[in-house]
Amino acid sequence: MPDTVITRRRLALCCSLAPFVTLIACATRPSASALPPGAAAALAPTGRLRACINLGNPILANRDAAGVVSGVSVDMATLLAQRLGVPLELVVVDAALKSVDTVKADLADIGFFAIDPRRGDGIGFTAPYVLIEGAYLVRRDSAFTDNAQVDRQGTRIMVGRGSAYDLYLSRELKVAQLLRTPTSQTVVDRFLAENADVAAGVRQQLEADAVRLPGLRLLPGRFMVIEQAMGLPLTRGAAASAMLAGFVEQAKASGYVAESLARHGIRGAMVAPVAG
Repeated sequence: MPDTVITRRRLALCCSLAPFVTLIACATRPSASALPPGAAAALAPTGRLRACINLGNPILANRDAAGVVSGVSVDMATLLAQRLGVPLELVVVDAALKSVDTVKADLADIGFFAIDPRRGDGIGFTAPYVLIEGAYLVRRDSAFTDNAQVDRQGTRIMVGRGSAYDLYLSRELKVAQLLRTPTSQTVVDRFLAENADVAAGVRQQLEADAVRLPGLRLLPGRFMVIEQAMGLPLTRGAAASAMLAGFVEQAKASGYVAESLARHGIRGAMVAPVAG
């Protein structure tokens, strides 16, 4: 999949490399539990942790003008590599579907995904670490005032191909038609260019587009809640899946995920409850 990987960047895990990756804490939190013996071999068998980062979800990852990739998912990957005691290599893609394909093909050891049953055939998911709202955007003069009105005959909804919203709406819509664009970042531009009726996506991305482009508004509320989890190839086995799941629960319980959201100024997302 030569077009899947946009950038590979190996990161030594120390505070002196802060310009290249956002580190929330250069040392492991005192309250965090150590990973079990054998975790490095199970989760990073090549001797480095290859983490697939999807730029299609701006809540979790972004690339700045200098080309530096940072965000909540980068922070989580950084912490895991620290716990494993291995270098971190970011495998950066621009769309959710590419992230899924990358991890399924074992071109990355871990990834960050919205949980969806259609992705479970090759990826083992942890419990969610973050909950994110999915929203609809329309033109200011649209007749739509409520999310429940959207699923009508003749309504055309633009969505990022393979995104959580695409998968969810493909199951839930009865009569509205889905139009797909290659990445979530281009949804609103294609929505306008093709004169679609509705754009669907991450609330924060749509809010930014509504500021950037005149004559747009978001419908109130949300049409879905996205459960963002970590995942790894199912071929790694049950033990590796359990180790990754345990890491996610530690990161939530210790406050690390909440600190990451706050550090990056993320609104409209919340830490998922710690699994019972």
